[in-house]
Amino acid sequence: MNKHPLGRTGLQVTPICFGGSALGGMPGTYGYDVDEARARATVEAILDGPVNFLDTSRNYGLGRSEERIGAVIRDRGLPEGFVLATKLDRDMETGRFDADRVRRSLEESLTALGVERIDLLHLHDPEHARDLNEITRTGGALDELFRLKEEGLATAVGLAMGRLDIMEPLVRERPFDVILNHNRFTLLNRASEALFDDARARGMAVLNAAPFAGGVLAKGADRMKRVTYQEASEEALKPVRRIEEICARHGIDPGAAALQFSMRDPRIASTVIGVSRPERVTQTLDWAAAEIPQAAWDELLALPASDRDPEADRVYRPG
Repeated sequence: MNKHPLGRTGLQVTPICFGGSALGGMPGTYGYDVDEARARATVEAILDGPVNFLDTSRNYGLGRSEERIGAVIRDRGLPEGFVLATKLDRDMETGRFDADRVRRSLEESLTALGVERIDLLHLHDPEHARDLNEITRTGGALDELFRLKEEGLATAVGLAMGRLDIMEPLVRERPFDVILNHNRFTLLNRASEALFDDARARGMAVLNAAPFAGGVLAKGADRMKRVTYQEASEEALKPVRRIEEICARHGIDPGAAALQFSMRDPRIASTVIGVSRPERVTQTLDWAAAEIPQAAWDELLALPASDRDPEADRVYRPG
């Protein structure tokens, strides 16, 4: 798989990045659990494959994702040129997200992952912190994020979150190397169009996460009746079924179309795909290489897409 520059960071990444959220076991989000053995086998499959980019976070599975990834790293190391990304998170009990918490979050990540520094370090989900001012004020979490880069503890720093009304002003105010947004640029939703345009104009690399809308575009509306992590009515699943009908007529997998919809966009440096079993690693690579006729794209792109926040009604369950 070809690698290309991740913006101006000096890092070289593949157009696919595997996401490690489900590897921590998060049934409240995904509707299923993942045990340690399955998580380990999945991480090993990633390291054995052609993708050189893995993303996790301090709070995925309340630390279990980093710990499980770190166990594999300790046993076998990382391949040459592999890019490891993680995220700074608020205190999950108090919601505190000040500069001291940023420093502590990084220390926890380095310990769990068994590394001395991070290639790409994001500030994560400020919309869920107890006080946004703790993050944005002088000497706050964002200032500390950039200080960690200056100290050489991270090669590049970014902002990873969902809510666009908070994210867009921060992107205009701060010189992030990378931004990551999830669920808002898919076959179902285009809410992040303006954000991606603005970030690229500012020289930031764009990572698009969760192109399967929480998994339903990969697993199918019959099997997974959830859209963007929420239980979905049959009415809410209608747009998914329209995509499935088009794909069926053209003999393609909806998962391939959903993945390549993101990969074909020139603004997006890499697409972050969550995987929770080794077979999904292979399947993702197959979908990335699948032939999709232009006639199918014409029909898929003609479908209406929402521009509202897909998580506006989400009941957030950390863990």
